[in-house]
Amino acid sequence: MRRFALILALLGGPVAAQDWMPMSGEQIRDALTGRVLAYPDTSQDFRASGRTLYIFRGRESWGYWRIEDDRYCSQWPPNDMWACYTMDGKGDRLRFVGQGGDITEASYAD
Repeated sequence: MRRFALILALLGGPVAAQDWMPMSGEQIRDALTGRVLAYPDTSQDFRASGRTLYIFRGRESWGYWRIEDDRYCSQWPPNDMWACYTMDGKGDRLRFVGQGGDITEASYAD
């Protein structure tokens, strides 16, 4: 029993289960497709077609999204550049981590 307790302590035990977990491309696709996320003052609808609708304080903005090398990527016209983020999950929360280390957290709105 002491060995089990030591292993749990070394691995982080139940606390580790509450940590953010990196997501694979397939996990990201499953987490976003057909879902709506809520951010402060904002929501985003991820369509299976690759379109995404971002609503900020009642104003709509249509863009595109895709999965590339285990990253979520988005593009917002008229800009033709794609921005990509790694993603982590924690229960019903998701976080997008930019290349510069910026983090945006969201939860499901649907």
